[in-house]
Amino acid sequence: MSDSTLVGGHLRSDDPELASLIDEETKRQSTTLQLIASENFTSLAVMEATASVLTNKYSEGYPGKRYYGGNQIIDKVETLAIERLKRLFNAPWANVQPHSGANANAAVYFALLKPQDTVLAMRLDQGGHLTHGSPVNFSGQLYNFVGYGVTDKGDGGETINFDNMYELALKHRPKLIVAGATAYPRVITVDRVREIADEVGAMVMFDAAHVAGLIAAGVYPNPLYTSSGGKGADVVTFTTHKTLRGPRGGAIVGHEEHGSVIDRALFPGFQGGPLENTIAAKAVAFLEALQPEFRLYQEQVVRNARAFADALERQGFRLVSGGTDTHLLLVDLQSFDPELSGKVAQEALDRAGITCNRNQIPGDPRSPFVTSGLRFGTAAMTTTGMEEEQMRQVAEFIATALRKREDESEVTRVRAEVEALCLKFPPPFLKK
Repeated sequence: MSDSTLVGGHLRSDDPELASLIDEETKRQSTTLQLIASENFTSLAVMEATASVLTNKYSEGYPGKRYYGGNQIIDKVETLAIERLKRLFNAPWANVQPHSGANANAAVYFALLKPQDTVLAMRLDQGGHLTHGSPVNFSGQLYNFVGYGVTDKGDGGETINFDNMYELALKHRPKLIVAGATAYPRVITVDRVREIADEVGAMVMFDAAHVAGLIAAGVYPNPLYTSSGGKGADVVTFTTHKTLRGPRGGAIVGHEEHGSVIDRALFPGFQGGPLENTIAAKAVAFLEALQPEFRLYQEQVVRNARAFADALERQGFRLVSGGTDTHLLLVDLQSFDPELSGKVAQEALDRAGITCNRNQIPGDPRSPFVTSGLRFGTAAMTTTGMEEEQMRQVAEFIATALRKREDESEVTRVRAEVEALCLKFPPPFLKK
């Protein structure tokens, strides 16, 4: 793709080696299936804002309270992003400066907890995130995390075990309960979490990294509020680059009583100068998410995920929890092929032009580096315009590539079919 318009003349002449690598990645993204649940394609407007002159400005602090001069315009940019985000989530307070979801989580912990305080969060092997208490992560090293899990397999199984959460909360009296997950395909309602937290005097943080776009579109309950309209989570953290379809980054929304302390925890406590070019791109994404078309997109994301889940089941895969309510699917490979690990499956699918990630399933007998599962998401391919029919085709590609993984000619054939499908549904950066 040497004629790619994504690489400008300056970069192509000043650093042809890097320009060539960007061309290669452009080709990879546009000729293979992007099924990683934490990825999406941004609009060209988001990409333009990310690459704007705002990258040149240093702006430590917050609007109206900067440590550097010349931030009159920057203050307007960041304020615009804040106001759009508050409107999007019906939030009394918002912070758009986190560089990532992990940084957003860290800022909340830093603001609301002291070292070694007890936190209740979903176990990592049951769907929780690295920042929910992994011993190799700062969260598990600085705080005392206790993990709740999901129910056993079966009808309605592998969903959050609120009885377990309640028992652990009574026993350990956590200061904070973390809801939300990185590999959990069902809706998490905040009502029961709030009830448990109130009984033991805990605060609630909802990590909405994966479902922020669904929440913004109104196709997933807003965790800031209970179903009756009362206070839900005290604070909600999320990334802006998954279902929200913005630039790579994070954000926090919440109720006003914790706003100032979290602001101080993020800066100067945890981060230095914000990335105002990325904040501008977040503002663009928030405006896009406020449009009626965004709800239609998110509704299609969920329809695609359900069609994809049904098609995978027909191919012999078992879906953890029996299906999905969101963009995310967690697949148990053991029913399809007991000898097939997530690591081997991921590598075979990569060769077939299908990008996904291996993932542990509840009760996984294999390590996190090997796993017995795969995680898929439909947000990116829905952005390209794919619908249920294409999701069924993709399920067939996956099954064929994994059944025939030792036959390189068959894998190559699937890759050619994948590329032909992708060329019919180009990502936004290739659309005229």
